[in-house]
Amino acid sequence: MPRIYPLFSSSSGNCTYVGSGSEGVLIDCGASFTKIKNALALNALDIGCVKAVFITHDHNDHVKGLRVLTKKTGIPVYSQSGTLDTLYDMGLISSRAEDIKEYVDLGGIRVSCFPISHDAVQPCGFRITFEDNVSCAVCTDLGYVSDEVRNGIKGCSAVLIEANYDPVMLRNGGYPAYLKARIRSDRGHLSNIDCGSFCAELIGSGTTRFILGHLSRENNTPETAEYAVESEIAKMGYQRNKDYLLSCAPVETTGGFVAF
Repeated sequence: MPRIYPLFSSSSGNCTYVGSGSEGVLIDCGASFTKIKNALALNALDIGCVKAVFITHDHNDHVKGLRVLTKKTGIPVYSQSGTLDTLYDMGLISSRAEDIKEYVDLGGIRVSCFPISHDAVQPCGFRITFEDNVSCAVCTDLGYVSDEVRNGIKGCSAVLIEANYDPVMLRNGGYPAYLKARIRSDRGHLSNIDCGSFCAELIGSGTTRFILGHLSRENNTPETAEYAVESEIAKMGYQRNKDYLLSCAPVETTGGFVAF
């Protein structure tokens, strides 16, 4: 049974392992090589399990460990062409790198991507499908839920989805006006409420496991995010722990996964 291991999830760093105890892929590399190795070890995983790393976009909290990881391991990198060009220009890739055309097959793992709206060069989310045709998705840093996002995630059994901010906390918080506007924009981040509405849609297409990710440490809390998302889903008549399971990705793993 495949699993999602949220290793790091916040504006400080993002990295997720998806796969089994013997092989899988990393989605993003937003922590140091040492921290990623240690996080994998806490989950009884070895860096040798990682067949490839897939990068959603070029922001530092998603790529800060990439240079050392690729230099020390030679693990290949996959992303959109614009993102790869930017990562090369930044000197962050020291291994083989390939543009994702339609999908990438890595043994029993197929990874495809879909565009998202964010203020990066060519951002995307990823859908990971396994041999028995069960699939999951990792999708954070999106300003709004587009048709491409809907089509990319529809039918996944499990989803790690962004619930970045609580609108009231953001409005009353200490961020400058321009940053608040950026976060709320269509190229910013997804609010708890919008996340919850989308999760309700996904339950209708078969998703039963949700991991809320990339929570703001200034404008959100796990309790606030879970309550808002659960409340939005309840409007559609779905019940937590009956129709779906819900959890928050930790800022940094202490061990734990979601099987699907």
